[in-house]
Amino acid sequence: MPEGHPDAVDGVVRRPPVPRQSHRVPPQAPSTAPAAPAAAVSRRDRRVLIAALLLTGLSMRTAVTTVGATLADIERGLHTNSGVAGVITTLPALCFAVLGALAPRLASRSGPHRLLVLALTAMTIGVVTRAFVSSVAAFLVLSVLSLVGAAIANVLMPTEVKAHFPDRIGAMTALYTTAMAVGTTAGAGLTVPIGSLAPVSDSWRVGIGSWALLSALAVVPWLAIAPREDRSASAARRTPFGALVRSRTAWMVTLFFAFQSMQAYIAFGWFERFLTEHHISDSTAGWMVALMSAMAIPAAMIAPTVPQRHHRLLVVILGAAFAGAYAGMNAAPALSWLWMVLAGIGGGMFPLSLTLMGYRTATPTTTASLSAFAQGIGYSIAACGPVLFGALRGATGGWAASFTVLWVAVIAATIAGWLASAPRTVDEDMRRIGTRHREDVSARAT
Repeated sequence: MPEGHPDAVDGVVRRPPVPRQSHRVPPQAPSTAPAAPAAAVSRRDRRVLIAALLLTGLSMRTAVTTVGATLADIERGLHTNSGVAGVITTLPALCFAVLGALAPRLASRSGPHRLLVLALTAMTIGVVTRAFVSSVAAFLVLSVLSLVGAAIANVLMPTEVKAHFPDRIGAMTALYTTAMAVGTTAGAGLTVPIGSLAPVSDSWRVGIGSWALLSALAVVPWLAIAPREDRSASAARRTPFGALVRSRTAWMVTLFFAFQSMQAYIAFGWFERFLTEHHISDSTAGWMVALMSAMAIPAAMIAPTVPQRHHRLLVVILGAAFAGAYAGMNAAPALSWLWMVLAGIGGGMFPLSLTLMGYRTATPTTTASLSAFAQGIGYSIAACGPVLFGALRGATGGWAASFTVLWVAVIAATIAGWLASAPRTVDEDMRRIGTRHREDVSARAT
């Protein structure tokens, strides 16, 4: 319902009928007040917020992709095996699901800006210290610490956009998701070259530790505006988990996020091996996957800025790009440069899913709750994808069965994205649910 629109369907305010006396008091529906205008901040603070979104976006995936780029060196340096390496690569999804779910509760106590200062500081400490430990257990614990910043920012970034730029949701989402794509690509491609500049045998340690500089820089703008944060807004009542469970819109956003993430996890975990087994050299396969990752940059610039009325068409186009990539990889793997470009274009589903978290809610409080709900459940579902893909690959010895996981994921993501693009909000769902509940209670009382 647009801002300021009356609750009456035709805009006429009518005197409500006097209910019959009852000793039972109907429960209150979750708060679904109309969206508030952007928080009153100065022009200077808005510029600081833009810088904060940009720098945080750049740092959000470096703790993940730098490990992937040096995984073989980490195995040798920590004297461990591929089983532990598998645990290391699974940690991001687990941390994003568990820690992200806690973000709204923590933000309501400390304020989102203060929480981001703490989370990004913890990330900086984790990225630096894990680079210089020799114990596998210590590396795992510090890896969790290094993922705190990304896990909290995952949930709070859509909330910050909704709170401070409600009339520029697409543009601001494009800003930080593009920065995230740049940081992801840079972390994967530059970690080894940076490490090689250090005159030490374990150069990978310098490579992964050097990225703490980005997260440290990201702390600065949040620290600058945290003292002026409106604590009353951050302490607003959170949307109950049970209310979100009953919202169809919340589930569609969640499933869209889950199945697009599943495809990304499978792609980064398995595509390089698929390519090498189809007579493509290791180096070329690596560059192909890097190209797919780089395509996320233009996708992140464009997808969030598409007008809402075209979101359903965009979902279909992105789903078709994924489908074309999967069909092409199986039919003509020699043309995989093309298929990686298509898969990268399909990855535009990720920034679109984050954009929908702002558009499908009426208030920043609901945005935070939906973001935690969608990402907590979504990352948990997505983490199952690479495991199932690998299990089918191991059981059959071929790729056809494994690719059924991708086909199911792209179909599910396209359907969920289509439904999530309907012009209604989670707040409206909850209002309707609350109204029906009160009507049922009133009917039973009479």
